[in-house]
Amino acid sequence: MRGRRRFRTAVAAATAALLCAGALAGCSSGTPERPAPARSAPVPSPTPTSSWNASPSSLAAVGDSITRAFDACSLLSDCPEASWATGTDTAVNSLALRLLGPEKAAGRSWNLARTGARMADLPGQMTAAAARKPELVTVMMGANDACRPTPGLMTPVAEFRASFAAALARLRTAAPEARVYVASVPDLKHLWSTGRTGGAAGVWDLGICGAMLADATDLGPEAERRRTTVSERVDAYNGVLAEVCAKDEHCRYDGGAVHRFRFDGAQLSPWDWFHPSRDGQARLAELAYRRITAE
Repeated sequence: MRGRRRFRTAVAAATAALLCAGALAGCSSGTPERPAPARSAPVPSPTPTSSWNASPSSLAAVGDSITRAFDACSLLSDCPEASWATGTDTAVNSLALRLLGPEKAAGRSWNLARTGARMADLPGQMTAAAARKPELVTVMMGANDACRPTPGLMTPVAEFRASFAAALARLRTAAPEARVYVASVPDLKHLWSTGRTGGAAGVWDLGICGAMLADATDLGPEAERRRTTVSERVDAYNGVLAEVCAKDEHCRYDGGAVHRFRFDGAQLSPWDWFHPSRDGQARLAELAYRRITAE
């Protein structure tokens, strides 16, 4: 038993060390910024138009650790073969496998996401995606903008908007006809609620997404206000994703589907109770496929 406890402690410490180094949620200090006022509920995406291509022949994925399938297969590692967007794992049945088939998916899909990325990194990723002239680009970004050490360090909404708009503009310069699927930011407060009683609190307290997950078992008013502030910022980010996407005739927002999805313990990584497991990645692939192929 003692050896097992020492192993679990070492795993938790190693997880926190890597995440604090920038793999998921920033742990750096800095001058806190006053959180921007929360926006109202996300704006629904526009009704699909006849110009939408539901059968693309190539796919580029941009985003953060979720699209890299971090901690889905092993501790502290990306697992791109299990990615919801471009993975080759048939148990996940990624978007690329569903849309392109196994043979084309291997050579006509590209995972350009980076673990730890925030919205400010999206223009650069989108430039790399546009260079490949994909027919479809998937975007899943924003969790790390909210998952900062404290709420005051979250990305301001105006900066989030400017970066997302700039990313779409870069794509349009080089690949004007590419279709874009934009996933909403997951419900971080739901993840806290799911994991806090399932044994995750000890790992989270070592530094994972402090703005939401610090002091996970504290139900006092101050902790609740902090979590509400983060939740409202996520809502504001999703409002931006919906609004900016709606201005682009070749862009589809998921309508909040990822944010509404209720991840449970089986769909979260057994190592950090935060990133999607293989099962969670499969659910994300299904949500994306339904939206992309909708009439």
